[in-house]
Amino acid sequence: MNNKRVLLHICCGPCAIYPVQALRAQGYDVTGLYFNPNIHPLQEYLKRRQGVEATAKRLDLTVIYKDKDYDPAAYLRNVVFREKNRCFHCYAMRLEKTLSVAKRGGFDCFSTTLLYSKFQNHQTIADLGRDIAGQGETPFLYQDFREGWQQGIDLSREWNIYRQQYCGCIYSEMERYHRELEKVMAKR
Repeated sequence: MNNKRVLLHICCGPCAIYPVQALRAQGYDVTGLYFNPNIHPLQEYLKRRQGVEATAKRLDLTVIYKDKDYDPAAYLRNVVFREKNRCFHCYAMRLEKTLSVAKRGGFDCFSTTLLYSKFQNHQTIADLGRDIAGQGETPFLYQDFREGWQQGIDLSREWNIYRQQYCGCIYSEMERYHRELEKVMAKR
């Protein structure tokens, strides 16, 4: 057992299940951080937050909620005119905040549940986490959590945890539901 304290950025409940279990199995003392200013609209943010709360209860996980820092306008200012590279800037916002909270809280390292998703740019997240941490006292803990993809899906369904249909930002929402708009337009 290593007894190191890790601050784990959590994007949503289903994506937290396997990473929390895997880190604990390795002896880490895990605390979650829910900070996601990219999520649009507010109702979606709240559904995901409730999913994190339900998951945290099931896992007996302490989570820090940064609701006062929920600011989609800040996210949009960060990515406007850089939409093709928006995920990089979104990852950076969330990882920078996680590192900041980890430093203030005296955590030994930080990581993110974004490393669980098969839909995220895994290498970019890993590289960015390491770059943000630099040579500081709070390193980025890299781990490929994708191996537990199905396990997380199965448990989130069994536990009836809200499962979102898009990444979270207004751009991914549009991409996800654009076909429905095309169908409406085709009927005219």
